[in-house]
Amino acid sequence: MSSVHPVDERLPTGKLAALGFQHVMVMYAGAVAVPLIVGRALKLPPEQVAMLISADLFCCGIVTLIQSLGATQWFGIRLPVMMGVTFASVAPMVAMANKTPGAEGAQLIFGAIIGAGIISILIAPLVSRMLRFFPPVVTGTIIAVIGISLMRIGINWIFGNPFGPTAPSIVNPDHAKWLSEVGSMANAAVTPAAGASAPLASVVPAIPKGLSIVGSVPNPKYAPLNGVFVSFVVLASILLIAKYTKGFLSNISVLLGILIGGVVAYSMGMMNFDKVGKAAWFDFVEPLQFGMPKFDPILILTMTLVMIVVMIESTGMFLALGDMTGRKVDQPDLARGLRTDGLGTLIGGIFNTFPYTSFSQNVGLVGVTGVRSRFVCVAGGIIMIVLGLIPKMAAVVEALPTVVLGGAGVVMFGMVAATGIRILGTVDFKNNKNNAFIVAVSIGTGMIPLIAPNFKQWMPHDLHPLIESGIMLASIAAVLLNLFFNGAKGGSAEETIAAAKQADSH
Repeated sequence: MSSVHPVDERLPTGKLAALGFQHVMVMYAGAVAVPLIVGRALKLPPEQVAMLISADLFCCGIVTLIQSLGATQWFGIRLPVMMGVTFASVAPMVAMANKTPGAEGAQLIFGAIIGAGIISILIAPLVSRMLRFFPPVVTGTIIAVIGISLMRIGINWIFGNPFGPTAPSIVNPDHAKWLSEVGSMANAAVTPAAGASAPLASVVPAIPKGLSIVGSVPNPKYAPLNGVFVSFVVLASILLIAKYTKGFLSNISVLLGILIGGVVAYSMGMMNFDKVGKAAWFDFVEPLQFGMPKFDPILILTMTLVMIVVMIESTGMFLALGDMTGRKVDQPDLARGLRTDGLGTLIGGIFNTFPYTSFSQNVGLVGVTGVRSRFVCVAGGIIMIVLGLIPKMAAVVEALPTVVLGGAGVVMFGMVAATGIRILGTVDFKNNKNNAFIVAVSIGTGMIPLIAPNFKQWMPHDLHPLIESGIMLASIAAVLLNLFFNGAKGGSAEETIAAAKQADSH
């Protein structure tokens, strides 16, 4: 009888590689989604977006190794955990990117991430004791709002953004020509030709600064039928694969749907591989490629609040994994795992990528396969590092049209919302009707930035980064309302484990 615990079992190399690759495939689509979203929100050139993807894959691998292998007595839960970028951080980062695009925006984002990573490392032991403030009614609501908030991105990928080149309407060329002619007449009146009088000065006043014409003509780049068709093919492929396959193929249905969509898009002339051909086969991931980060206290606070939510979710994942693998997870174990979330986020900020958490779909895969060895995830981490060092892999992902990603985004982000709903299904609404108020008001609060994005225009400017994220508002509302109605008595380990086992798609 072997005395080695199944978690610490070292499987044959070939089996480790195969199972590790399986874990990578399950998380790959979710891992590359965030750098694509944020990179395009920052309006970065394609090669820099590809660089973000490479950095993300590389750091996924590094942080996975730390979490599954362990590093000193302070870091690593030492369970079969795959680490990836959390979707919870997307909305605040997109808000930062929209406000300050380009390299300067990247510096602000990575400064906030580095700051939040350091703070998360320091507060990890405290967060591991905060379960009572995050019962399923709170975590389920927060995760549902995360999914609902992200759906906007997936839908915009399909049809086009409401502003910019893909807006629903464009300026009528005749109207633009008229305004240009009026401007020329006004300028001529102000500075008439030699010997000419200037009677027009009183007839054509100068055009006010900032005057523009509202779009009134349908934009052919918004919701083109060929793009909508490709998105439909991706969505249909994912659903068919999920329904008619089992096991591994079903688990990677999103990735397979993206691959099918890429083939269809290429056949329709919507995708080319020019940038892939120019990309190198091997390159190192360099830190701080956008220059020195800028540390804004409000942005750091915003990202820290995101990390607290992320660490609470990770706590549930760790407890669920402990239950699934038969290894007891105590408070010091939780603290080590949560410190690694913070360390991963710090590493991510330094290497031009984003906050990290345990990927729940991989936790679900442990339950499906029954393989409990943490060295499988070690193998997966090594594979992710290798992929991060191959720029051509990132260039292929970057080359995908947004319509391909849109079809997948509807599933990925919708499943996050569905996960929150499933967690809420464990909540007692019958005997505690106040729980309904918590969910209703928190979701409503989280929708404010989506429905009324200008609600903050008369509020102090410094508060804008903190309140323009619906996820932040919903999280704060859910915690406070739960304290008001239920006190701090909820959130037992058993409830947390049950809720985490529902979160297999986030």
